[in-house]
Amino acid sequence: MRELAGCSIRIWQLTGAGALRPLDPSEASVPDYLVVRDGRVESLDEHRFVGPLESLPGHWFELEVPEGVSGVENLGRLLECLLEAERETELLAGELAHRYEEINLLYSIAETLGRTVSLTEACEIIVAEVAGVVGAGRGSIFVYDEGEQVLRPVAGCGIDVADFLPVDVADETSVAARAFRERQIVSFDPSADDAADRPSEKVRDQAYRGSAFLSVPILYPAPGAEPKAVGVINLTDRQGPDSFQLAHHKLMAATANQIGAAIENARLVERDLARQRLNQELALAREMQHKLLPRMSLSGEGYDFAARCHPAEAAGGDFYKFFLLSEGRVGVVLGDVSSHGFSAALMMALVLSAVGIHGENTARPDEAIRRLLASVSDELASADMHLSIFYGVADLESGVLQFANAGHPHAFLMRPGSEALRLGASCPPLGLCDAAELRCEKVDWVPRESALVLFSDGIADVVGEKGVAFGESRVVETAERALREGALAAEVLDTVFTSLASFGGVVSDDQTLAVLKG
Repeated sequence: MRELAGCSIRIWQLTGAGALRPLDPSEASVPDYLVVRDGRVESLDEHRFVGPLESLPGHWFELEVPEGVSGVENLGRLLECLLEAERETELLAGELAHRYEEINLLYSIAETLGRTVSLTEACEIIVAEVAGVVGAGRGSIFVYDEGEQVLRPVAGCGIDVADFLPVDVADETSVAARAFRERQIVSFDPSADDAADRPSEKVRDQAYRGSAFLSVPILYPAPGAEPKAVGVINLTDRQGPDSFQLAHHKLMAATANQIGAAIENARLVERDLARQRLNQELALAREMQHKLLPRMSLSGEGYDFAARCHPAEAAGGDFYKFFLLSEGRVGVVLGDVSSHGFSAALMMALVLSAVGIHGENTARPDEAIRRLLASVSDELASADMHLSIFYGVADLESGVLQFANAGHPHAFLMRPGSEALRLGASCPPLGLCDAAELRCEKVDWVPRESALVLFSDGIADVVGEKGVAFGESRVVETAERALREGALAAEVLDTVFTSLASFGGVVSDDQTLAVLKG
């Protein structure tokens, strides 16, 4: 009971039985002695005035009027105004609370946006903040994988998403996929009477069954373009009433772009860090390859050797090896692993190691290459690669050059006064041939006059500004001219690479050149 203008006032609530009982829980002991019949109130107390509250259906007010007080009807209208003002104040407070929640959520997202965090960490922060604001016991974020066309689970709140499977964006049975495709909030209220709003039994998102849920597309406001969907945030297990209110829908719609910007920023940071790590790994690979393939310039009794390799990328697939064998013999290997880059460099390192073992322990070049193939055939097959390789052994005393060539196109024997002799292949590259096809060939080697010149496709295939390739013939002519002028092996390399630099053009493959004089 409250006081108003000298009158006592009480608010009553109409029950199903037609009786009025006090609305204030503290007045539970007051008997339900007021009964509504035909829209009128029967009261046992003649000093009380009772009337309906038009602004609050199902509720009535009671005024206990002292003797001598008049104008009770006006007091009733005043009470109506006071209750309406109170209701508006309550609605305004609720709206302000929602605005506060929205501002606080936007602040948390902005803080995440400004920090350098991983994609997973950013999503974990966001889903926890959002779930807390809307009162969801469980939440998850799925991020779009454009390459695979799936939504991948990256973070959860109240649930472990580690075992969640990716969701195909074309999946007609997935609520998350539907929200992503339509770029619209998909929701379910189990208290709704409309059966059409209930999720189909075919829906495989089991976390949504049996309780209210919100599945909200995460949008990224790309500059100068329509916002694009980058993921989905799913919310369920509502705390309190099992229903997400319109205010929650509005909040999620208002913050979808900010959430998208935070997630896209984290994803870009993660990609940049991955790119930095890759560049560091490639730089390390390049350094290791340089140690494996240093610029070589060796000379000794009866021979002069030089080799150089310029990878097209940080690391490449070309390789060479020089062997100082017994009984006045020297050996040279030059090979080219298909493709280039990091994977080719790893294969090159494996092949180079095997070449070193078999080249020094086998008398015949063809047998050394067969043993090499036996060592690396499984790796070539699993990596879907092949390699061309030339191995020549010059006997500086007997004047014979033995060689085996598995698919290497650019191998020449040069002698003064004679046209360059191509040392052709007897079988396709390793990985594409049967080792039995490989043969050992012999040609004359004139001491102090002969030169073996080997180079890879990357030199001959350089294309200039007019679309003309540097070409094999240009390499051969440049090397022959330098040899006629008495150039040492290292000087022949300098001459060819200087001519190549002057030619300009686009480098698309590793460039390797080796020269043996003897």
